Amino acid sequence: MKVDGNITGPLGASAASAAELEQAGYDGAWSAETNHDPFIPHVLASQSTERIELATGIAVAFARNPMLLANLGWDLQTLSGGRFILGLGSQIKPHITKRFSMPWSHPAARMRELVLATRAIWDTWLTGAPLKFRGEFYTHTLMTPFFTPPASDLDGFGVPKVFLAAVGELMTEVAGEVCDGIICHGFTTEKYLREVTLPAIVRGREKAGKTMEGFEVSGPFFVVSGTNEEEFAKAKAATQQQIAFYGSTPNYRTVLELHGWGDLQTELNTLSKRGEWQAMGDLITDDILGEFAIVAETPEQIAAGLGERFGGAVQRLSFYAPYQSDPDRWAAVMTDLKAL
Repeated sequence: MKVDGNITGPLGASAASAAELEQAGYDGAWSAETNHDPFIPHVLASQSTERIELATGIAVAFARNPMLLANLGWDLQTLSGGRFILGLGSQIKPHITKRFSMPWSHPAARMRELVLATRAIWDTWLTGAPLKFRGEFYTHTLMTPFFTPPASDLDGFGVPKVFLAAVGELMTEVAGEVCDGIICHGFTTEKYLREVTLPAIVRGREKAGKTMEGFEVSGPFFVVSGTNEEEFAKAKAATQQQIAFYGSTPNYRTVLELHGWGDLQTELNTLSKRGEWQAMGDLITDDILGEFAIVAETPEQIAAGLGERFGGAVQRLSFYAPYQSDPDRWAAVMTDLKAL
């Protein structure tokens, strides 16, 4: 099992944060598009690390176009010596139209085309073949030598892997069809993963004439644990709040409905509009929490819990672990995780 961690701290600390993850034995260092661009941390991290994979988790795809993504992916793959993963996500319509002022329509079909267009651009740069991508949403037909990076940039390691974040079945099928991996949402239960996500990935792979070989399922899962009662209680409350926040989003209702909790989504959504965040968290019972999170009384129980629930279904995982303050104790946990 690959274990991934997040680049944290201020932007200027990205190099040090990634180096710490590599030193701690993590397999991947991921950056998110929140209050900073997700690509810049990896420019810094590529110079401070040697082994660890560097991934965006996620970069908002529809805030950009295939040519920009092709440039960014190519350059970071070059800088990192073949260790970059282009992790993309769609975001939701209000953010795309109101925050980024970009078009929104048919997100799954648009994402499929965006990834294919990005790959077509990479192919032109690698082979010198004319750029002739014409689609419903994106058209790329002009590429001159002046704007073409040398193919020798990627000698020995090729273009970046492309991962796609997905929850719904259509987007999940797209991930299976045109990507190298999927980033499951934290708001994913074992039941949803095995009954909805994995079958959709397989359908996408079959559509492209591919098997599951080489395809990676990445799970950023919820874990509730701690080195003492105070840490455990704090982690539990925070996780309940986060589950409630995600559960209030209409896009994720299907996960709750699979468990017979569809009405909970309506109630959470109503409370979110009133700003009643504490009341939302209170609706996440221990039974619901146990479906969405690995609840481990001590960090040493985390690996067994993850293995029992997701063994054979995912190839890489990540979770928030504030209890890493004891390096020796955490090293033992990491050893157990990587052995899954």
